[in-house]
Amino acid sequence: MGQYESNAVVGVQGQHSVPSMCRQRRYTFFMPHSLAREQDSLKAGRSRRPPRPSWRRIGIHTSVAGGVENAAERAYRLGSSTLQIFSSSPRQWAPYELSRPQCDEMRRLRDKYDLKPLVIHSNYLVNLAATSELFLRKSIEAFRGEVERALALCAEYLVLHPGSFRGTDREAGLRQTAAAIAVATEHVDLRKGNLTILIENTAGAEYSLGASFEQVAEVLDRLQGILPIAACIDTCHTHAAGYDIVSAVGLRNTLAHLDATIGLKNVPVWHCNDSKGARGSRLDRHQHIGKGDIGLEPFRRLLNDPRLRHAAFIAETPIDAPGDDRRNVATLKRLVATKAR
Repeated sequence: MGQYESNAVVGVQGQHSVPSMCRQRRYTFFMPHSLAREQDSLKAGRSRRPPRPSWRRIGIHTSVAGGVENAAERAYRLGSSTLQIFSSSPRQWAPYELSRPQCDEMRRLRDKYDLKPLVIHSNYLVNLAATSELFLRKSIEAFRGEVERALALCAEYLVLHPGSFRGTDREAGLRQTAAAIAVATEHVDLRKGNLTILIENTAGAEYSLGASFEQVAEVLDRLQGILPIAACIDTCHTHAAGYDIVSAVGLRNTLAHLDATIGLKNVPVWHCNDSKGARGSRLDRHQHIGKGDIGLEPFRRLLNDPRLRHAAFIAETPIDAPGDDRRNVATLKRLVATKAR
């Protein structure tokens, strides 16, 4: 570990066995309450016409109810060309079942529908900046499980919030997060599995890490050369943290700042969420695309920026009524120009 060691994490090194990428290990899945209210696209019947394609990779966080493989079918029927899922309950520590046949079927459906990349969002309980040794151990073990499941599913990206530094200072929290990521991924060949860890920016609530691009960049810098690492930028979080992405000039300046700190090429996934809160509110409350404080035009500018051509754009918008997921995907796709510039 070298410079990444700390008293809180040294004791957990080497306690995990090395997993095979698709071994017969079992986990189950949890569907958040809000997603349970959706009009399930699997029950609606297949449309006679395939979803309208887009040259942009656009998708939405998708339910894994009934089995992880069902998420791929749902995503396709919602009009997605990429998808994000939870690989386990986002708010529970218990392990969950995931069988090899499920992984194989997920890969088959992704190939069939050309769904890429697959993004997995980590458990919300994981806090790799924790100052409690017990909580840190649980977080490292849980994140190790996320990595194993992501590899088993052949996911391209695993998104992680950088954590809360409550009980210490921000700089120590950033160092701890980087160290704990390194420990949790020790002896796992992420490059061979084509898996990259993405550090997501945050809205800036009290004690949370990652509200500034500089903080995200610091975690990335500490892990460069150790494991595949990049960033995921959330539009709602960016707005709530105080960056101007609403005006044309503001978005241009914000993207320039992002490029100077993290690098636009190092942001392969964008979370496209409108915001219920005002700019600088530090309020992490997602809204339907075009219905919040950000509005439609900033998303149009992002989706048609040629510098972001490599990125996937994934909504994490609420489902307040049946069909909201489909409508948010359709809204994003309508904002994309007919041809790539």
